[in-house]
Amino acid sequence: MRPTNLTKRLFAEALGTALLIISVVGSGIMATNLTDDVALQLLANAGATVGALIALILMFGPISGAHFNPVVTAATCIFDARPWRELAPYAVSQTIGGIIGSAVANLMFSLNILGPSTKIREGSGIWLGEVVATVGLLLVIFLIARGPRPESVPVAVGVWIGGAYWFTSSTSLANPAVSIARSFSESFAGIARESVPMFIVMQLIGLVIATLILLAFIERQATRVTNSN
Repeated sequence: MRPTNLTKRLFAEALGTALLIISVVGSGIMATNLTDDVALQLLANAGATVGALIALILMFGPISGAHFNPVVTAATCIFDARPWRELAPYAVSQTIGGIIGSAVANLMFSLNILGPSTKIREGSGIWLGEVVATVGLLLVIFLIARGPRPESVPVAVGVWIGGAYWFTSSTSLANPAVSIARSFSESFAGIARESVPMFIVMQLIGLVIATLILLAFIERQATRVTNSN
């Protein structure tokens, strides 16, 4: 089968990330509109995110890989022989798509179109939570993909993210593009722009740690040739 050309893959990544952010931000806003119980708000936000994420991975996986996350794209460059020259275009597409998704969610609920968020998320515990969330996400993706049931990756990713909403102190952003995008919404799912850089640093540290762990379990694939038209 001829590989999907790069333009189509970038569009799929942008659209998929936009829809993911619409689900994350939109469900957070809806939850706060419906209840003042923070636990119920988080439950609603996590549940909607899990469902949307599984559907989006199934939808866009055959087209672009359904990364929606620069850290995942970087890991595919390491372990799946994706050309490194595709990392920057993927990351830019994911980030732009995410910002558009925040804007759409904001407009649906009559909020300022581009926020910004004022929700400060900082502290050593929260930063450690992002490392844990990112390491776990990458282990789930790559170990299951190399296992006997690779078709279960979409569900496993959704379940991991949904669970990590609850057991990590950061509520598991685990994604630089999503971190940036969520800074454009003054809502339950938002993150203040001044908190974003450290989140991204922690996510990159998670990538390094996950890479070292994965190298103990799986082999890197040989360089592949892709059609990047």
